[in-house]
Amino acid sequence: MTAKKPLRSAAWFGRNDKDGFIHRSWMRNQGLPSHLFDGRPVIGICNTWSELTPCNAHFRVLAERVKRGVYEAGGFPLEFPVMSLGETNLRPTAMLFRNLASMDVEESIRGNPIDGVVLLCGCDKTTPSLVMGAASCNLPTLVVSGGPMLNGHYRGGLIGSGTSVWEFSEDVKAGKMSLEDFMDAEACMSRSVGHCMTMGTASTMASMVEALGLGLPHNAATPAADSRRNVLAHMAGRRIVEMVQEDLTMDRILTKDAFENAIRVNGAIGGSTNAVIHLIAMAGRIGVNLTLDDWDRLGREVPTLVDLMPSGRFLMEDFYYAGGIPAVVRLLGERGLLHRDALTVNGRTLWENCEKAPNWNEAVIRTFDHPLVASGGVAVLRGNLAPDGAVLKPSAASPHLMKHRGRAVVFEDIEHYKARIEDPALDIDETCVMVLKNCGPKGYPGMAEVGNMGLPPKLLQKGITDMVRISDARMSGTAYGTVVLHVCPEAAAGGPLALIRDGDMIELDVEVRRLHLDVPDEELARRRAAWQPPTPAMKGGYQSLYVEHVMQADKGADFDFLVGCRGAGIPRESH
Repeated sequence: MTAKKPLRSAAWFGRNDKDGFIHRSWMRNQGLPSHLFDGRPVIGICNTWSELTPCNAHFRVLAERVKRGVYEAGGFPLEFPVMSLGETNLRPTAMLFRNLASMDVEESIRGNPIDGVVLLCGCDKTTPSLVMGAASCNLPTLVVSGGPMLNGHYRGGLIGSGTSVWEFSEDVKAGKMSLEDFMDAEACMSRSVGHCMTMGTASTMASMVEALGLGLPHNAATPAADSRRNVLAHMAGRRIVEMVQEDLTMDRILTKDAFENAIRVNGAIGGSTNAVIHLIAMAGRIGVNLTLDDWDRLGREVPTLVDLMPSGRFLMEDFYYAGGIPAVVRLLGERGLLHRDALTVNGRTLWENCEKAPNWNEAVIRTFDHPLVASGGVAVLRGNLAPDGAVLKPSAASPHLMKHRGRAVVFEDIEHYKARIEDPALDIDETCVMVLKNCGPKGYPGMAEVGNMGLPPKLLQKGITDMVRISDARMSGTAYGTVVLHVCPEAAAGGPLALIRDGDMIELDVEVRRLHLDVPDEELARRRAAWQPPTPAMKGGYQSLYVEHVMQADKGADFDFLVGCRGAGIPRESH
């Protein structure tokens, strides 16, 4: 019989010397009885609760539900806070701080008497930051997402987080919607606790957690306001204690097969392009080699089946009632598009969890015979404009623009865009290609969600609703359009994007995955000789660390010194 692995927490609480006395005694000032230090698993509850992060503002309730489950299973739950990344309020962009929060998570786990971890994730960047940090420690870990808001309703129709904001904003500029009506929609959109109820980045990453096997079934779609979200948190608390006893660490779940499953699920749900960056970064922390080529290879053959905004019509509440991620997994698995034996946190395989999952509404979760988009996933484009790759989301793009040649209208940075876009004299028409520079990881810094540039009002007033747009930025997962994103290398790093000028011709061909700048090599060489890198937005502090060490988007935009799993060895004593 194999000897049971000793618990990490015993190095703090299981000693009868001075240091053990110190660790236990100070904890007992919280009214903790002595039997909690009897060698039971200590479960850290990593909480991103914050009133400044409205998506996560209900996490105190979730944490209490997790604690009930931990106590019920014989564990000792201890909640700890980490930096909360709210996409809605945090400037210049929450993505700037994803890596910082991951460091907070990693060091909080490693430095404390923790045997297993429950990660409470909600708003976009909280999921990848917490998973990245935990993966670098590799303890038994389970994710509980906060859940999407209830459907938005406005004047008899559904409205979705972000997606309807972009639509209404363009309608105001086009003169189709009054400012008063625009303001009336605010409270109609956000009417319960939870994160975006479109298939934005938050819902996408919650879906990725479930597809990877890091969350329990229905983690992704159960609404935040539904009592079953609290049940899921309770059961997660029970299960994490068992995972510690089984020594079910993250590396046994986050395998290459699991990431390939997640990529295909992302294609089927019409998931956010942001998942590309986050999954590559998460894989890098656990030691799995995941590349842009994997995304293109695996996603190209997957149709988009889930008819949700921004690609389709419905919202996450409808997705939950239809069957959620388990129903999608069953459809993919029956077509041989998944690694069925990938292990999940409940100790069962992905296929064992989903092989009998029903699809209650084929209007929401479509069949392979009636997909929303025949070839979904994420298209990875390459060419002289993006030597290291760029991405586009076919399910959210306009079919007539997927092969296009147009004249570049260039914006040097986001301020230049804002200064020019509403000028009636701007030389632009619907055949042009809008190009935005210096909004990548180093250039913004942080790679903000500004890639889905709003169209010029004079074109909106003509009824134009989409144009080809290209940038080194990201796009909100709730956004839509024929938008080429994550151009690598970025402009601020001296990539070819930095050399584009007004009037250059650009060719896009999504079918053959080509993005080409039609300018002679000799001319590009002359421009490069004259190019100067932009002045950093801030000197010193975290932003300087970020600009110095962030990798490009095709590498997950992680810090070069954070890649890899450093484990959770017990640190030196503190006294």
